[in-house]
Amino acid sequence: MPSLKDLKNRIASVKSTRKITKAMQMVAAAKLRRAQEAAEAARPYAERMNAVMAGLAASVGGSDSAPRLLAGTGADQTHLLVVMTAERGLCGGFNSTIVRLARARATELLRMGKTVKILTVGKKGREQLKRDYAKHFVGHVDLSEVKKMGYDVAQGIARDLIKRFDAGEFDVATIFFNRFQSVISQVPTASQIIPATFEGGAEGASALYDYEPSEEGILADLLPRGVATQIFTALLENGASEQGARMSAMDNATRNAGDMIDRLTIVYNRSRQAAITKELIEIISGAEAL
Repeated sequence: MPSLKDLKNRIASVKSTRKITKAMQMVAAAKLRRAQEAAEAARPYAERMNAVMAGLAASVGGSDSAPRLLAGTGADQTHLLVVMTAERGLCGGFNSTIVRLARARATELLRMGKTVKILTVGKKGREQLKRDYAKHFVGHVDLSEVKKMGYDVAQGIARDLIKRFDAGEFDVATIFFNRFQSVISQVPTASQIIPATFEGGAEGASALYDYEPSEEGILADLLPRGVATQIFTALLENGASEQGARMSAMDNATRNAGDMIDRLTIVYNRSRQAAITKELIEIISGAEAL
């Protein structure tokens, strides 16, 4: 049975922790609004660009002059997994869900006899994967100094990926991130970005538009931008998902701290009452002995 002093110290410690979690919840709520607005504002642009490029890709995808970023290397032996997570923890299962999806894909590819390479974006994903997949690491992008996510960050990652692709380091690249739906719902997503793939698209785009100088030339210029746009969208979705997950996790932690304080206070009061009762009994017994 802990002493009264130990219980009092424990209550004070939990109260201090509750203040921290409450402050983190409020900070995450403030950041979430900006991050959510940025992610939602980027979606229409990404969807429209995806539609335009899908129309172009549909008309030139099967030709011999198709850009390499679209046509691929003709093989799928070497896969690069780009795992995007947060630089910090205390955000519930945000990082773990991304890593779990990436780990499942890596395990499946290795079982099929493929070569797997991993590039991590964010410290937490690297920490979780290094135990089992450290030998597959080929690079890391540190975002700890990035205060506001900008397109230039995505462009830097895209240039690195395209440079590796041109050097023949991999055949297929897939990014892993969380797509933001709500504060309590983030969907772990895997999206292939090299060779470029497009869903849907503008049907009959070739009949509606004439392209100059050529569809192949425009695609060759747009595809690197398309890769950067997909990465930027993933980073924004991840940013909103991280703040939503952290806000939810800190809210739960604050509530749990309050419940723990209530339980400890009850134990403290009972122990204090027992101690007082014991002292009274000793005093009365001593008085009667006289």
